[in-house]
Amino acid sequence: MATQSIEVRPVAGALGAEVSGIDVSQPLSAQQFAALHGAFLDHQVICIRGQMLTPTQQIAFARQFGEPDIYPFIKGLPETPEVIEILKTEKDTVNFGGGWHSDTSYLERPALGSMLYALETPTAGGDTMFASMYSAYDALSDGMKRMLSGLIGVNSSAQGYRGGRAKKMKELDGMKDKYIENSEVSVAEHPIVRAHPQTGRKGLYVSRGHTERFKGMTAAESKPLIDFLADHAVRPEFTCRMRWDPGTLIFWDNRCTQHFAVNDYHGERRRMHRITLVGDRPV
Repeated sequence: MATQSIEVRPVAGALGAEVSGIDVSQPLSAQQFAALHGAFLDHQVICIRGQMLTPTQQIAFARQFGEPDIYPFIKGLPETPEVIEILKTEKDTVNFGGGWHSDTSYLERPALGSMLYALETPTAGGDTMFASMYSAYDALSDGMKRMLSGLIGVNSSAQGYRGGRAKKMKELDGMKDKYIENSEVSVAEHPIVRAHPQTGRKGLYVSRGHTERFKGMTAAESKPLIDFLADHAVRPEFTCRMRWDPGTLIFWDNRCTQHFAVNDYHGERRRMHRITLVGDRPV
């Protein structure tokens, strides 16, 4: 696919594409926006390399696709609070985002998408994996689809953070001073099967990282099905893996994907700037 100088190259069968021939530090033309937005909807994850972005330029690019949000648990940069810095230092042995999840599914209006821009990357490793929730849903049996229809998940920001997010964040040398103290736990109820507001396609919307139980059921009753769906959703054939270099920008559709930050670069630094866009209520 090519529109003027823009080229879109798929990286895997299920999702993911690399986009070249564009400088996102500058405002997009109508044709460029149409091509990039189309690639975003078609491939769910787009990777644009070789960019030079200030936080202000990253925000300006993000605003062409939606409204940048303020992340409720981590302090943004002083001059650009919509941008949070994600840093794993040489001292850290655990990372931020090291588990399959969909960003902010514990909010009433979870993120439309996330834009992550690489500033410092390890010599090897530190990749991010993505999984298509369209593919995961499509591969389920008709019987399972019928059972999941109408099922509601209770999502919590405390799920997966035993002892609280503050305690977990303080274990990370690069993030311990960025966490907002006394931030409240967020809980939201969303359908387990979510229809994308623009494509109309159905996808799974459940993860171990954020879904603590099903509405009307206990956590113990819910766990076997959550575990099955969480494992099913990230089967290798539903995934792609993106490599980072300084200057790489990756934009993923939070409404139909999950992602996982691979923690395989101990002793090295990885520094990113992230923006999330305000989304709609899942249906």
